Amino acid sequence: MSWTRRFVLALSVVLAALAAALVTAPAAQAHEERPITFPDGSGRVPALRTGEPDLLVCKSDPADFHRRIAAFPAALKARNLALFDRCRRQGYRHLQQAVDAVNRPGMTIAILPGLYEEEPSLPAPAGACAALKAPTSSFGYQILSYEQQKQCPHNQNLVAILGKKDLQIEGTGASRLDVVIDARYAKLNAIRADGSDGVYFRNFTAQRTTFNSLYVLAADGFVIDDVLTRWNDEYGFLTFASDHGLYKNCESYGNGDSGIYPGSASNINDGRGYDVPRYSIEITGCRSHHNMVGYSGTAGDSVWVHDNEFDHNMGGASMDSAFPGHPGLPQNHARFERNLIHDNNQNYYPYVADGTCAKPPAERGYEQGVVCPQISMPPGTGIITAGGNWNLYENNWIYGHQRAAFFLSAVPAFIRGESAWGKQTDTSHHNRYAANHLGVDRAGNARPNRTDVWWDGQGSGNCWQPDTGAATPYALPACGSRRGEVSGDTRRLVGEPVKLAQLLVCADYNVQARRLPAGCDWYGARGIQRVETQLTLGIAAVLALVGTTLWWRRLRGSRLAGAATLLGLLGLALDVTASTLALTPTVLPALALLLTGLWWTALGLALRPHRRVFAWTTLTLGALTLLDAFDKAVLMIPWIPLSPAWVRGLLGVVWVLWAVTAAATRRPTPGQPSTPTSAASGSATPVGSPDVADPSGGANPSAPSAPSGGAA
Repeated sequence: MSWTRRFVLALSVVLAALAAALVTAPAAQAHEERPITFPDGSGRVPALRTGEPDLLVCKSDPADFHRRIAAFPAALKARNLALFDRCRRQGYRHLQQAVDAVNRPGMTIAILPGLYEEEPSLPAPAGACAALKAPTSSFGYQILSYEQQKQCPHNQNLVAILGKKDLQIEGTGASRLDVVIDARYAKLNAIRADGSDGVYFRNFTAQRTTFNSLYVLAADGFVIDDVLTRWNDEYGFLTFASDHGLYKNCESYGNGDSGIYPGSASNINDGRGYDVPRYSIEITGCRSHHNMVGYSGTAGDSVWVHDNEFDHNMGGASMDSAFPGHPGLPQNHARFERNLIHDNNQNYYPYVADGTCAKPPAERGYEQGVVCPQISMPPGTGIITAGGNWNLYENNWIYGHQRAAFFLSAVPAFIRGESAWGKQTDTSHHNRYAANHLGVDRAGNARPNRTDVWWDGQGSGNCWQPDTGAATPYALPACGSRRGEVSGDTRRLVGEPVKLAQLLVCADYNVQARRLPAGCDWYGARGIQRVETQLTLGIAAVLALVGTTLWWRRLRGSRLAGAATLLGLLGLALDVTASTLALTPTVLPALALLLTGLWWTALGLALRPHRRVFAWTTLTLGALTLLDAFDKAVLMIPWIPLSPAWVRGLLGVVWVLWAVTAAATRRPTPGQPSTPTSAASGSATPVGSPDVADPSGGANPSAPSAPSGGAA
């Protein structure tokens, strides 16, 4: 590895390390599970069985049952009446009882209309189950082994399905709301299927947990069909370390993390390009709304997400590599197509700020629309990719977002617990955004996103469709007609400095501590409160003060320097103005860079006669600034490992210190000898002396007259 690449990698790791203390805090609060490996992939997606059920579950109140089925179609009503008669004689009153009675693969449990609170499972652990020794998660629950789950199935689960094979559980109602399994916020999970290959869930509702409504873990084959989940602290549906999975016709809302979470899906396509033999999990026909985020997947690998609707969340969908302890990182090979992703502009952070989310879950008002966001999330965003590779986003309708349609940023590997140098810049690469319908609904009505693309600039092989609208950066690498073709590909190892600063600040969120980062517009910061504006204003103030002082003390006799200083001050003012226009793509930042680049160029020319090294440093700074303006407004310069913003920023620090020294150099006292004449140039001008009239109005006898238009 060359020294330049080592330097850039070291710089990126140092920058990421600054964020680590903040990023890892929320990371520790994500989904935590026992160490687990992927299935061997020999399973299959189970098929729905339509014969008579093997086991029945019903409640014992005939009046309540008859009320629930009164409006059913005649045939469905007759079937339920027959099943109820059979269930009263030989069925079970709780779902867990029926699950415990399963004694062979391939059995079906039918749940008749009713409310199932599973009262025998609700009590707190007692005896040996109250004294289990296991690691504790950041949320305070124990991370139990599979053996401990078998020993104490109801420490965390209302219904525990452990090791059952090819089990089908279905409601017999006219809709999924006719059968409701309610954990009453007394358990982490309403239903947990652990190591149960071939499990099939259909036609019921699960709700009100302190983590997940329906949790499928380590399954090679599962189907979630026409199931509703709602009102959970974390997830509606959570499937983890599983393969051959299918979500279809599902719905989820009111969840503090995501409605649908296929985390650590089996990593079957790692190392491949865009063309893959199959996907581990398919999600289709589902709607996820009024959650923190509609869909999410840490290590959401090889997931095919198509023909769904994600709307009225804070964010439509996200996938990431930001949380440790998830097999399959970094995230790769998600495929999104033909989805409706729109109007994801909810902002639930005020419920954290006002203390609502600090109350016990049962008192927060989830049923009235309260959501308690569990992690940092930019509201008003369509699809977020935080450290993912080889993802395809094609032919989706993405519209009506107050922030951005697409949000792409990188995540260094050490945040997920990997310290190898070569991995620190392994995200985000080869994400393709093509043929999407941006800012317009299916009927052709204009529904613009405020920005179509927000990208931190890091990564290679990323590309966007040529008709992408407003974007930051202004010019993006374009996708070719074939997958893998990129016009103007960039290979940046580090993102843009101002955007990294924003991500750093915004990551400092903690729902338990009611900590909402000041300075981040995700949480309501506006104007001067925003970290971008604070940084820009601070830098502008320093440059304006130093530049004006340098001109006043050393260059007042140069018309070129005077005009350049005015130009520079105008550029700095435009830069501050542009920073206040949050998310509004504008040419102002590039124009500001153009003016400040011309300022430094002119100053360098004015300094050339007698301050050659400082002059060439100033000219170099001007050239880098102009190059940065080109990079941001015209074309992202391909192949360079760092944005010009980083180099000009580092050189700018040197220039400020040098300019302060030059401006502060003490003038020689009249009558004292000046600095010796330069042998090379023959000039008698002292290196630190002014070449203009003395500020008091008298001439400086120790300084010769300055040449017209020049400055020392």
